[in-house]
Amino acid sequence: MTSQRYPAVDVLRGLAMVWMTAYHLCFDLNNAGLIRQDFYGDPLWTWQRTLILGMFLFCAGAGQAFALQHGQSWSHFWRRWAQIAGCALLVTAGSALMFPNSYIYFGVLHGMAVMLIVVRLTAHWGHWLWWLGGLMVAMKYIAARAMDAGWIATFFNERALNWLGFISAKPITEDYVPLVPWLGVMWWGVAATQWWLRQQATAPRWMPFPALRPLAWLGTWSLSYYMLHQPVLLALIWLLA
Repeated sequence: MTSQRYPAVDVLRGLAMVWMTAYHLCFDLNNAGLIRQDFYGDPLWTWQRTLILGMFLFCAGAGQAFALQHGQSWSHFWRRWAQIAGCALLVTAGSALMFPNSYIYFGVLHGMAVMLIVVRLTAHWGHWLWWLGGLMVAMKYIAARAMDAGWIATFFNERALNWLGFISAKPITEDYVPLVPWLGVMWWGVAATQWWLRQQATAPRWMPFPALRPLAWLGTWSLSYYMLHQPVLLALIWLLA
């Protein structure tokens, strides 16, 4: 049986995880008072977060394209989805202990849990996913202008609805990944991978160079690594402090 893993995506996901670890290490050092940086306003940090998150969600869309290519059943999809949703609840609980005034209620795992269902149901829409992805990204700016102009009700800024992303002000939370614009990035991941699969139908699967294999291995354990890396970093910083 041919492996359903594609090393190129695993390498990209592994790279995103290494970058995320470096980013979170600096964030934790700042939170512990060991360095002084503005993670909420300095473009050096806000753009890094955007790029890291974009890589993760693009890879998640690619993973769904590969899964459907290999005929993944709904039962297998729901088992994986339950793992992500369960980890999202753990993130909420853990962040509520650390940041009671800004805990994570719709972060990357919460967003992925919702977006994966949408992507699974729409992955067969073909080239329309490119246009829908672009629309979702554009809506981030359109919605803010429309709300400022009074065309969209401001109650979309409230916590009950701001997970949709039709906001004019970012909510106070440590991680916020709404459907707008991030569902667009995941749709682009599906569309790009489906296009790539059509081009590579008869070509041999790319294998990473030896130096990249640790990243590919790391990319196969993304959820476990994501859940464990912050407690490990915090423990190390506690020892350092």
